[in-house]
Amino acid sequence: VTCICSDKTGTLTMNKMRVDELYCDASSAAAPGKGPPWEALSLAMTLCSDARADAEGHITGDPTEAALLSAAVSAGADAAAIEKLYPRVSELPFDSERKLMTTLHRHPDGGFVSFTKGAAEAVIARCDAVLTKAGEGALDRAAPLKEAERQAAGGLRVLALASRRWAERPAALTHEQSEAGLTLLGIAGLMDPPRPAARASVLTCREAGIKAVMITGDHPLTAAAIARRLGILDDGGGVMTGAALAALSDDEFARRVEGVSVYARVAPEQKLRIVTALQKNGEVVAMTGDGVNDAPALRRAEIGVSMGISGTDAAKEASAMVLLDDDFATIVSAVRAGRRLYDNIRRFVKYQLTTNSAEVWIIAAAPLLGMPIPLLPIHILWVNLLTDGLPGLALAAEPAEPGVMLRGPRPPGESIFAHGLGLHAIWVGVLMAVVALGVQFILIADGDAHWRTMVFTGLVFTQMGHVLAIRSDRESLFSQGLLSNRPLFASVAGMILLQLAAVYFPPFQKALKTQALSVAELAVVAGLSSVVFWAVEVEKWLKRRALPSSSPRG
Repeated sequence: VTCICSDKTGTLTMNKMRVDELYCDASSAAAPGKGPPWEALSLAMTLCSDARADAEGHITGDPTEAALLSAAVSAGADAAAIEKLYPRVSELPFDSERKLMTTLHRHPDGGFVSFTKGAAEAVIARCDAVLTKAGEGALDRAAPLKEAERQAAGGLRVLALASRRWAERPAALTHEQSEAGLTLLGIAGLMDPPRPAARASVLTCREAGIKAVMITGDHPLTAAAIARRLGILDDGGGVMTGAALAALSDDEFARRVEGVSVYARVAPEQKLRIVTALQKNGEVVAMTGDGVNDAPALRRAEIGVSMGISGTDAAKEASAMVLLDDDFATIVSAVRAGRRLYDNIRRFVKYQLTTNSAEVWIIAAAPLLGMPIPLLPIHILWVNLLTDGLPGLALAAEPAEPGVMLRGPRPPGESIFAHGLGLHAIWVGVLMAVVALGVQFILIADGDAHWRTMVFTGLVFTQMGHVLAIRSDRESLFSQGLLSNRPLFASVAGMILLQLAAVYFPPFQKALKTQALSVAELAVVAGLSSVVFWAVEVEKWLKRRALPSSSPRG
């Protein structure tokens, strides 16, 4: 099972970024200062952005842009005054293929100026000059690229910012024309803190047999650093870029996909290819996403998971699950809840099959053994409506077993009767019938007139012991505790009281055709009925000895 996390959705990180490092020309200080490089960088961070600061200073907008604007404001920039002084006249929105955003503004000294921000390597490749304290100078691309890699290796999300002056407004703002011949202003390294529970959630996934794979548009070094911080690369998985992925054929990628834990600089359409390759290898894929471009991959995955806060309507429509808090830990909680739910369904099926098969064996076998029918129709109706129903429904409240997230995923085609459920229903059902028919045979031979009431009561008590014993496939009831499932305890206690009322309360005696039992007879019934409970406890003890706690049904 593979869970693909798109980091931009914020499932792994807080999406509350801050600028940790700013870099201008090598001659500048390491912290924001005065002079042309810093002033121009503050302009770019303020203007090439859709984030806004209100009158109280609260900044809203995309987390990346909000962090850049916050850094500019902290350095002394007056965002409102700058926006009024440099009105925006056109823009080229961010594009995942270009990895750039450009805005065009009217310059207060005449003409126009454009600002471009985006992936460091993409911006630097389009720059011909760099702004220094002395003005524009020749650009040695190696120096800013080295700085960008240094910041990325530290886990920062690295953006570069550049500008270009225009004497006249371009007739048409195109990326070929406006995003060329730029002057590099600086580099910003942003920290996106991991969510507090993210690493623990990734570790829990690994223990549960779920591999977490991260897809990001960040620099490969940034992606690797963040993935190591989160524990995604702890198992030795590799990092693959979108460019390397594009160079592989589908068959070659399918052979290599299992060894990749992080994808960096990935285009949206490549997410669908990743999901398809994993499915080709037999993986069950859960895919997270929030954008329109994520919809095909969300629909293709077995479990599409969209974001309730940041997700688009298209992503939500294409997904099978919506995270209301956009938190990866919620996916892990959903897996735990799903495993608990499936286990409780199996317990309900086990209980119903066993008890009903016991009734069939009793009714069918008694005439074949030359004995009268032990249960009247009203007894069967009583058992089916009350004894089978309420305790069976209370099994739905059974809490998850301690090792529920330590076992591997079950195969998708696995039958609900797997891991001995069908065999259990057969042998325990036969054992219930043997106990009931044995009681009937002995009592008839002794001439006890209460034999039918004793068989009826014994069957009910047997089922109550059975439902308590099957609360876990492995753990003893004595280690679980009777009160760890209060609804079940209450239903079992209620059924015992109702059965006693059926035996001793005159109106019930008349309706159910029962007779009052002596204390000795009731004790015999209770003792013989416990045989099934102890037999199931022995079965679980043998499982604990034969199988490790991390087994598929552990």
